[in-house]
Amino acid sequence: MSRHLLVFIGVLGLFALCLLSTLSLGETVSTGDVIRSFGARLSSSIQQPEQAVDDIVWLLRVPRGIMAIVVGGGLAVVGVAMQSLVRNPLAEPYILGLSSGASAGASLFFLGLLPSVVSRAATLPVAAFLGGLLSVSVVYLIAREGSRLSVARLLLAGVAVSALMGSVTSVVTFASPDPDKLRTVLFWLLGSLGGSRWEVLAVPVTASLVGSFGLLTISRQMDALLTGEEPARSLGVRVESLKTVLIVVSALVTGALVSATGVIGFVGLIVPHVVRLLVGVAHRRVILFSFILGGAFLLWSDAIARLTFPSQELPVGVVTAIFGVPFFLFLLRRSEYRFG
Repeated sequence: MSRHLLVFIGVLGLFALCLLSTLSLGETVSTGDVIRSFGARLSSSIQQPEQAVDDIVWLLRVPRGIMAIVVGGGLAVVGVAMQSLVRNPLAEPYILGLSSGASAGASLFFLGLLPSVVSRAATLPVAAFLGGLLSVSVVYLIAREGSRLSVARLLLAGVAVSALMGSVTSVVTFASPDPDKLRTVLFWLLGSLGGSRWEVLAVPVTASLVGSFGLLTISRQMDALLTGEEPARSLGVRVESLKTVLIVVSALVTGALVSATGVIGFVGLIVPHVVRLLVGVAHRRVILFSFILGGAFLLWSDAIARLTFPSQELPVGVVTAIFGVPFFLFLLRRSEYRFG
C-alpha cells in the first residue's frame, strides 16, 4: 500500500471523526444523540432521540456542518488554483479583489444605500456575489494585454481594486446611522456559518463540488503551469485559456461561498501548504486533500467560534485568523518546505 493511499485513508478517518465530534459539541446534544439521529433516517429500527434534540442535530448542526465542509473545502481548492495561476505560495482566494467587492456590495445592500430598483430585486447574497464579480471583472480587464493575460498586472490590479472596494466599505460603514445594522454588517464581513439552513445549501454545495471537480479535470495542466508559461506551452498546454479558466472557476466558486457565509480568511492560504507537506505538489492529490482538510479545518474553527463565549458567537473568520497566522508562519520557517 502506497504512502499516499495510507495518508488518504488516515485523512478520511480524521475527517469523519471531526464531523462527528463537532456535531456533538455544545449543550443538550451528545455523540449518541448524533448517531441516533443519523441512524433513525437510515433505518426505522433505530430509536430517534427526543424531538427537540433531533431538531437541533438535523435542522441546525448538520446543515451548518455541511456548510463548513463545502466552504472550507471550496476555499482551500480555490487557494490551490490561485497559487498555481500566479506561481506564488502567498496567493489565496481573495487575491483578485473578490472579497473586498463582495464586502462592498453587502454593505451597500444591508445599509440600504443601493438604488431602489436594485435593492428591490436583490438579496444580501446576490448583492455580495455581484460586488465580488464586478471586482474580478475589472481586475481581469485591466490585466489583459491583447490576447494575453499578465500575471504581474493581475496581482497589481487585484491589490488596487481591493483597496478601492475596501475604501467603499469603510465609507459606507462609517456613514451608517444605525449602530445595530453596522454591527450586523461587521459580523458578516468577518464570516459566519450561523445562517446555515438546508434551504440555503444548494448554491454553495453545487459551486464548491462542481468547481473542485472542474479543477481536478485540469490538474495535469496546472502541474505544467508550475514550471513556467513557456515550458507549459512546450508541453502542449494552452496557457492563456488555462489562466482564464482558473480565474473564472475561482471567481464563481469564491463568490458563491462568500455570498453565503461572508469573508472567511486563511483557509485558502494555509491548507494547500499543509497538503503539499503531506502528499507532494501533484495537483490531482493536492486538490483532493485540500478539499478534505479545508473542510475539517473550518469545522473545528466553527465549533470554537460557537463555544468560546456562552452568550454569543464569534465570527468564524476571527478564529481561522488566530490559528492560521501562527501556523502559516511556522510553515514558512520549515527549511524543507518547497512550493512547486
